[in-house]
Amino acid sequence: MKAVVYKKPFEVAIENVDDPKINHPNDAIVKITSSCICGSDLHMYEGRTSAEPGIVFGHENMGIIEEIGPAVKERKVGDRVVMPFNVACGFCKNCLGSFTGFCTTVNPGFAGGAYGYVAMGPWVGGQAEYLQVPFADFNCLPLPKGKDHETDFSLLADIFPTGYHGAELAGVKPGESVAVFGAGPVGLMAAYSSIIRGAAEVYSIDHVKERLDKASSFGAIPINYDDADPVKQIKDIRGGNGVDKAIDAVGYQATSAGSSAAGGEQDEVPNIVLNQLIEVVNPTGALGIPGLYVPSDPGGVDENAKRGALSINFGRLFEKGLKLATGQCNVKNYNAYLRDLIIAERAKPSFVVSHEVSLEEAPDAYVKFDRREDGYTKVVIHP
Repeated sequence: MKAVVYKKPFEVAIENVDDPKINHPNDAIVKITSSCICGSDLHMYEGRTSAEPGIVFGHENMGIIEEIGPAVKERKVGDRVVMPFNVACGFCKNCLGSFTGFCTTVNPGFAGGAYGYVAMGPWVGGQAEYLQVPFADFNCLPLPKGKDHETDFSLLADIFPTGYHGAELAGVKPGESVAVFGAGPVGLMAAYSSIIRGAAEVYSIDHVKERLDKASSFGAIPINYDDADPVKQIKDIRGGNGVDKAIDAVGYQATSAGSSAAGGEQDEVPNIVLNQLIEVVNPTGALGIPGLYVPSDPGGVDENAKRGALSINFGRLFEKGLKLATGQCNVKNYNAYLRDLIIAERAKPSFVVSHEVSLEEAPDAYVKFDRREDGYTKVVIHP
C-alpha cells in the first residue's frame, strides 16, 4: 500500500510499504477514508524528536472496516469507524481507570501508545491506504453509515477530544472567563469546547491571522501576541483582572513576539506560555496543559530545554493557589459524547479544517502546513 513515510527532517515521501495484516484475533483492518496531519506530526517532521527515517505518520484516522479477526464481536466488516489516537487495550489498570492515554499493555515499558508516533509503540500510522487496529472492539468508535460529517468525525480521533480535554483539565465551568494560548487546531478546539461548556468569555492567543480569524468566527476574543504582552492585553480588556482558567495549547515549541508569522525570525522560548498562564489566571484559578511537552528535545534552545527541564515561576503558582493538570488526552472519555454532539448538529468542529488533499499531495501539504503558508491551519488527507 501507499503511505506517508518520514525520510529526514523536513522531508516525507509517498512510498509503498507492506499491507497491514490481522496479527491477533482481536485486530481489524480499516480502509482509511480520512487521516489528518497534526501539529504533533510536525514535531517529528522538523526533526525535533528521536523519530527514525521510515516511520509511517498518521495518528488521526477513520475509515471503513475491511477485515476483522475471529475475536472481534462488536464491530463488523463495513462499519464506518474512527479510532482514538491512543492505542489502548481496555483492560489494564489505567484503561479501567479511564486513563486510556496511558495504557500499559500496548507499548511495553511505557504508559501509552499511538499510531505512527515516535516512542509510542509498534503501531504503524494511518496516513496510508489501510491501518491495523488492535483491540478493535475497544478502539473503533462506530459512526453513522454514509459520508455525512466525514471531516467533523475525523477530528474525533484527536483534536476535538484533546481540545475538550484541555477545558476539562482546567475545569472550565459555565459563566467563567478562559484564556487559551495557541490557536492551532487543538487551541481552537479548546476555545470552542470552552464555549460549549458555557464559558462567558474566551480569549484566543496567537499571532497567525488566519487562526485568530477562525477563533473570532465562533465567538472567541482574538489576542495577537505580536501586538503586546498577551497577559497585559487581557487584563486591560478586563479592567485589570485576569481570567478564571487558562489552557496551554502550544507546548514546548512556544515562541516570543515577532517570530515568523510576523515576518521576523523564529525565537523559541519554551517556558513562555507556562509562565504567562501563571500570570493571567486569578488567584485560586486553574491551568489546563494539553500542549505537548517532551522529556527529550534534540533541537532545544539550551541544555535544560534539550532534556525537558523548563524554568517556571513556581513561587507565583504557589502564592496564587493555582491548580494545574497536564497529560495527553484520554480520547475514549470524550469521543462518543462529542460524536453525538456532531450528529445532533450541536457541534461542527470541521470549521478548523483549511485544506483537504489526496495522499499524493501530502508531502506538499506538510511543507505548507509547517510554514503556515496559504492559510494552512488543519489538513485532512483522503487516501
